[in-house]
Amino acid sequence: MNKNIFQRKPLAILVVSILIAGALAFVESGSKVSARAADTEPTVNFTRQGERITIPAHSPLRQRLAVQTVTALDAAHALELPAQVEADPARTINILPPVAGKVIELKVGLGDRVRKGQLLLVMTSGDFAQATSDLQKSRDALQLAKRVLERQRGVQQAGAGAAKDLEQTESAYVQAQAEFARADTRLKSLSAGGATAADSGGQRLNLIAPSAGSITTLAIGAGQSANDPNAVLMTIANLENVWITASVPENMLASVKKGQAVNISLPAYPGEQFRGYVSFVSDVLQADTRRALVRISVSNADGKFKPNMFANASFAVPQATVPAIPPSALLMNNENTTVFVETAPWTFVRRTIETGSEEDGSVRIVKGLQVGDRVVIKGGVLLND
Repeated sequence: MNKNIFQRKPLAILVVSILIAGALAFVESGSKVSARAADTEPTVNFTRQGERITIPAHSPLRQRLAVQTVTALDAAHALELPAQVEADPARTINILPPVAGKVIELKVGLGDRVRKGQLLLVMTSGDFAQATSDLQKSRDALQLAKRVLERQRGVQQAGAGAAKDLEQTESAYVQAQAEFARADTRLKSLSAGGATAADSGGQRLNLIAPSAGSITTLAIGAGQSANDPNAVLMTIANLENVWITASVPENMLASVKKGQAVNISLPAYPGEQFRGYVSFVSDVLQADTRRALVRISVSNADGKFKPNMFANASFAVPQATVPAIPPSALLMNNENTTVFVETAPWTFVRRTIETGSEEDGSVRIVKGLQVGDRVVIKGGVLLND
């Protein structure tokens, strides 16, 4: 009997071990099911209480949102307007024929650069020859009248001459002076445009450049007659300084002042910036465009600016200091522009704002925010319903 008991004891131990192992397996299986159930529960991104949106501690949105403090912006606003390059009218000279005549030699071509006093063309003119002859005659007559007057005064002092003879001689001398002055003025007026006699008779005259510059227009050739005194033969423009002319709308005129600095850019030279200053603001608006012409003086010593080039003029307009945020913070809500403002750590409310101009990657805030407020600048769209 005792032997049977010892034989059954190992069997009992085996049964108990199996029961314990099954219980442990059941417990482990239950914990895994509970863990899987917990993993499948949905994660709450945010909670809403009225207008307040709170991001829970374990919400994945905390990794996707970026919050930034509103800063102050006092940079000047850039008013950019289309413009074009023009020659300075004060440095542009139209060459007109001083007298009617015919061009026999043309010494320059279109686009040539000329210096002051350089010969432009040679022409023949009967009118210029007549003016030269009149001056020579009047000079000779004046000299003769002067000698006669001196002799008559000598006779009068000797007591041998009549008083009326002296008076007539003095009158003739005065008339000779007036005639010489008239002929001299006439010839000088013809020479004022740069014409000088090429020979003693004045049959040929040289037309010279009154200033240095470039030949920008040419409307005459050798062998061609120049009979119209108002017809432009050629134009000389000094391009060492040029104008950048912009058309400013009526509602922006208050932002442009004489002497104001302007940044200039041209499509011909991408990436380059040039500096100029407002030298003229028109007092009269153009009737067809309701815009005022504004001219900016720019140095052109290197000759980069060519008349009629397109340009872009950027005027620096001073602005009051205002709050500013990145454009990425702006959200559209119906017809309003809004941002999410942090009122407590990871708690936000939507706020409607009014925006101004954009400068250097920041948007001016006219109304709705203060410097120091914290706003969502990235991922704000994820907080929308």
